[in-house]
Amino acid sequence: MSISVFPEDGSRVEMESGGDIHPGVRVVAGSAAGVTVSLPQAGVPRAGATVILRWPATPRGRYVVSATVAAAGENRVELRLAGEPEIVQNRLYVRGGGGEPVVMTRPGHPDAIGWVHDISERSIRAHFTDVEVRPGHEVALRVQLGADVVEMPATVWKASAMRQQVPVRGPLSVEMVALYDPPESQAKIIRRYVLRHQLLMRAKTAESA
Repeated sequence: MSISVFPEDGSRVEMESGGDIHPGVRVVAGSAAGVTVSLPQAGVPRAGATVILRWPATPRGRYVVSATVAAAGENRVELRLAGEPEIVQNRLYVRGGGGEPVVMTRPGHPDAIGWVHDISERSIRAHFTDVEVRPGHEVALRVQLGADVVEMPATVWKASAMRQQVPVRGPLSVEMVALYDPPESQAKIIRRYVLRHQLLMRAKTAESA
């Protein structure tokens, strides 16, 4: 790691773990081998987990680097960085949408139809019923964004499931976070849709104020 690009001890970074974003994570100490950070115990990832760190780089970008949890204590985490930090445009992490239909295709399984919770140029959070997916599974996604359809291969990053129990035993509700790296043509469709969705939400908020 190049120490010159990493925040000073005591500064704050954003950490993503299992699809959950933890802003304001404090840097305790950094070295060429890795970094130690501090955060509330509820957000501490398990040893061996992969996390993503982000912090400001330029007015329009952020440094991003993946890391592996080498050790985890009550509220401190030792991370081993995987390579050098890279500058990524902020727009890649702008999220929006909600309620759009999505079809998930998996080898050996029937297509699963769900709906989008939110989407960005690099990830999607979606809800399905009665499907079995686990982190690391490779899937194909087809998402309807207005008049456009985007299709891309993706990797399941996080999946949680809960079965309905009340008033009677019901279907398995699954929320999944998947990561992907779409070609620019597909990324442009997502970007345009998310920005349009944000403008619409702001307009509705202004009308109701």
